[in-house]
Amino acid sequence: MKKLLLLSILLSLVVAAHAQTLTSGGKLKPEQAIMDIRHYTIALNVDFNQRSIEGYTTIYVIMAKPTNILLFDLLDSLDVHSVFVNGKKQNFDHKNNLITIHLDKELSAGKASVKVLYGGKPHVARRPPWDDGFTWTKDSIGHQWMAITAEGAGGKLYFPCKDHPSDEPNEGVDMIITVPKDLVVAGPGLLQKVTKNGSTATYHWKTNYTINNYSILFNVGDYKVFSRRYTTVDGRKTTVQFYVLNEHADKAEHFLDVFIKTIHEQEKYFGEYPFAKEKIGMVETPHLGMEHQTMVAYGNKFRYTKIGGEDYDWLMHHEFGHEWWGNKVTAKDWADYWIHEGICSFGDALYTREFEGEAAYNKIFQHSIFSIQNKIPVVQHPDMDEDAAYIDDIYSKGAFFMHTLRYVMGDSLFFPALKKFATSPQYTYDNLVSTDDVEQFFSKEAGRDLKPLFDLYLRTTDKLEVHIKQMPNNKYLVQLQNINIPLPVDIATEAGTKRVMVDSKGIQIVSKTMPVIDPEVFYIKKVIIE
Repeated sequence: MKKLLLLSILLSLVVAAHAQTLTSGGKLKPEQAIMDIRHYTIALNVDFNQRSIEGYTTIYVIMAKPTNILLFDLLDSLDVHSVFVNGKKQNFDHKNNLITIHLDKELSAGKASVKVLYGGKPHVARRPPWDDGFTWTKDSIGHQWMAITAEGAGGKLYFPCKDHPSDEPNEGVDMIITVPKDLVVAGPGLLQKVTKNGSTATYHWKTNYTINNYSILFNVGDYKVFSRRYTTVDGRKTTVQFYVLNEHADKAEHFLDVFIKTIHEQEKYFGEYPFAKEKIGMVETPHLGMEHQTMVAYGNKFRYTKIGGEDYDWLMHHEFGHEWWGNKVTAKDWADYWIHEGICSFGDALYTREFEGEAAYNKIFQHSIFSIQNKIPVVQHPDMDEDAAYIDDIYSKGAFFMHTLRYVMGDSLFFPALKKFATSPQYTYDNLVSTDDVEQFFSKEAGRDLKPLFDLYLRTTDKLEVHIKQMPNNKYLVQLQNINIPLPVDIATEAGTKRVMVDSKGIQIVSKTMPVIDPEVFYIKKVIIE
């Protein structure tokens, strides 16, 4: 979510230039292409006085072929003390945000473990969540409060990793975090145990689910935990947890009321909550928010609006929607980032549809079309890094495209297909997806080739061109000019509005007045009148 309000924020040239160096993804390095990450164990002591971390990360990998070099990403702001491969100490270099391990003998294909001991002062976020790094602050009572944001920079902000969206730890993560005893650590998965060590406490969090790098993190604060049991749409029992600052404990119960309503609504459209075997979690943070798996960051300060006459929190809804679109369904390349942000933003509009009706839902897109910049295609080229892929249109145009796709397919096909995609093993958890996967799936569900529509909306900046030619006897020829498939189009005349199929050959409309094309705005279009 880190740049959702980008249009309203003017970043300085210094910050913008710095962000470029922290981006993740890009072309996969050959030394990392042969590496399949299976698991991370991250054990760190957090020193609030020094604003530093110290500890180790163990990386469990499967090598596709033998190698003499291992390559991992870690920012130079941290110091690497030593490296062990399968228990044996190895030589290494750490520069240009890369750890290069020079093996004393060839590492065979198959399983291996790499333990990196390191520490130092991690990069500090200047404007979280739009800028990544650690946020060291205090709550209003004076307790220490720390958060991490890493969507753009990736996990290399504070732990050695393969920093590329195409590979996630299939067997999850263990996080063993030691903090002052009066503070609480909120992390992904399930809390295994808390060990008191005199003046400190160690929290062991564990997730067995596949998880993206930027969700592998923790938050620390003077938290109180509020919990409720929840039954998913498929009948599974799980727990909803809210890690809230003690100073805001009085707000937690109502927050959970609003949250549970959001959970029910999202499950209706996208299927069962994806990580029900662990928990449904939110944690209060000093930044606005982020979609961290099973422990979503929330910093909207309990500012509710009304939808359907009841309290609604847009930040809560959007970030929680990423549990499906981003965490369960994950793009294998940042070039396909719209799958996360566009479909999730479309899901936000579905909440309005659910509780205020179709007309209120339509108004969202009638207004949002004006925010679409259309300067760069939503899907550009493979091997993009996050910074280049992250444009405003992955939200606004991506969501509008789903609105158009719904119209083209019709509700009887679209909504079952949307849920089927989000619940299919072929497209979820370990199986990362591309725009081509989404197109081929929806084409199959629609029973027709939708690739021209996907290409027009996502791979170009063109608008759908509708040509109207006036003819004798109150007749008009209506044609589509820049797409080679027939599409439904609403056409309004003095006789009312009628939905008809239009293609490049066109259809004739009889009307005493000029026809109005797509009056409810289901398309991003350009109407050409001759």
